[in-house]
Amino acid sequence: MDKNDMHYSEDNKFIPVTSISAHSGKEITEELYYYTNQVVNICLYGNSDNWVLIDAGMPMSAREILSVVEKRLGKGARPKAIILTHGHFDHVGATVELVRHWEVPVFAHELEIPYLTGESDYPEPDPSVEGGLVAKMSSYFPNRSTDLSGHVQALPADGTVPGMIGWRWIHTPGHSPGHVSLFREADRTLIAGDAFVTVRQDSLYKVLVQQQEVCGPPRYFTTDWKAAWESVKKLEALKPRVAVTGHGTAMAGEELAKGLAELVEDFESVAIPDYGKYV
Repeated sequence: MDKNDMHYSEDNKFIPVTSISAHSGKEITEELYYYTNQVVNICLYGNSDNWVLIDAGMPMSAREILSVVEKRLGKGARPKAIILTHGHFDHVGATVELVRHWEVPVFAHELEIPYLTGESDYPEPDPSVEGGLVAKMSSYFPNRSTDLSGHVQALPADGTVPGMIGWRWIHTPGHSPGHVSLFREADRTLIAGDAFVTVRQDSLYKVLVQQQEVCGPPRYFTTDWKAAWESVKKLEALKPRVAVTGHGTAMAGEELAKGLAELVEDFESVAIPDYGKYV
């Protein structure tokens, strides 16, 4: 399919939210760097000759992401692929422009493909869910499918991740049907996506100041809480040394271990909302 046939959803639009971490990044290992695009993190993994992009930021962010890539990896740096943890609007915001610019494939879990090809739309975000002001604003967030038909394909069935030797993808549904997290056993580094996050994403104040705490997935978009709990249990069992999440700052060591253990233990009371249409 021609790359010009790709298109964003009809409800795609700029979302005017930000945080104190916006427009900044941090190196986790020599190869892994994450950057905060408004309130969501993208990751660059690899070196200038062989690298991939994990997630693609907020709507209207392509120019910013290309600038970050150039500063980090050099002018003309082109990834081997774009890997998506899932297809919500704040993780695919620049995909169409980036695929057109780089002419590279996009990979996602097979259960996420319908939401990336125009076949299915995500359930509408739930502004009635228990939570803070961001949750109340969520009816404004896009939920329609970005169409990457002909350019997106399923991640390899053997669990490997294209362009990321030594890593494996782990199916961590709940926040979305085909959500995946990425893990490297050698140094127990985790890219968790939104399976869990390190900021209370439904609270506008905590998002703005990036108050760090291990939290369940963003409430207003999570539709299967039983699966979300099982996914957190799966990731906690890996005993990650460091974790980069879709929202919030990276966390490591005892703070991460303690936070994840408490989240698993208290998930029903601290992560699952008391009310909302998906509870």
